[in-house]
Amino acid sequence: MEPLLASLQAAFSAEHRLDFGYPVPGSQPSAALHRLTWRGPGLMGILNRTPDSFSDGGELASLERALALAETMVRAGALVLDVGGESTRPGAQPVPLAEEERRVLPLVEALAARGWPVLISVDTRKAPLARAALASGAHLVNLVGGLRGQDMLAACAERGAPAALCHLIGEPATMQRGASYQDVLAEVSAWLSGQAALALRAGIPSVLLDPGLGFGKGAAHNLTLLRGLRELTALGHPLLVGGSRKGTIGAIAGEKDPKARDPGSVALHLWAALEGAALLRVHAVAEHAQALAVWRALAFSGPAA
Repeated sequence: MEPLLASLQAAFSAEHRLDFGYPVPGSQPSAALHRLTWRGPGLMGILNRTPDSFSDGGELASLERALALAETMVRAGALVLDVGGESTRPGAQPVPLAEEERRVLPLVEALAARGWPVLISVDTRKAPLARAALASGAHLVNLVGGLRGQDMLAACAERGAPAALCHLIGEPATMQRGASYQDVLAEVSAWLSGQAALALRAGIPSVLLDPGLGFGKGAAHNLTLLRGLRELTALGHPLLVGGSRKGTIGAIAGEKDPKARDPGSVALHLWAALEGAALLRVHAVAEHAQALAVWRALAFSGPAA
């Protein structure tokens, strides 16, 4: 029991940080930058404005519903709200820039206008949308597939925006076809390390690293990555883990309905928290916040009087 307690205490005591080229909610000036710090695992709430996402497609078609869910997430303790307008589920087809902008930018602008104490992330692979979202009030960019080309590098660097670098080789439409690795942990680790170095050399102030669970990986690959998260945290950047409602949970638990996979999602993310993840990307923010609160109490409160 003592090693587990020590690991819990370490996970919830660990300080994580991101640097920005501008003030963001909760940040403090640090040299020429603005630094946001937090302890233990934070939560990134998923706001998908897509008709075809695997678990919540079409649910946030109206701006009012998206804002209502966002407010619920903020009240539950989300550190980040991640706004997306293009599904990256297996088999998903690309979305034209104009349509992705139509889905994303009004929500980013509305969230920024609310002034809530939360970071706004834009989940996109298109540099023009990243630029527009940052100009509209987003604080960071979530990049599935990493920094694809100089335009995305420049979009983040010229604004001073951190980037979340998510491992994916290929495209969502074809990524699950014959996904193969000699050593998935070593290969993902090397890719993330290279992407981080590229970003920092280009002037991006901070990065988050995401192993990309489910992106061009089968259940066995995902489990290997989850067991090896400490190797990824050792790369020296905050680790983002997003396994919410994904197929691996369904394969393990025999649950075909993605919306019924929240218990498994909580279990997966508690493991990631224990292994040092700094940020957990989730659909069910309140449920994850409750589970993390119980673990924090177990780590620090001591026996009842």
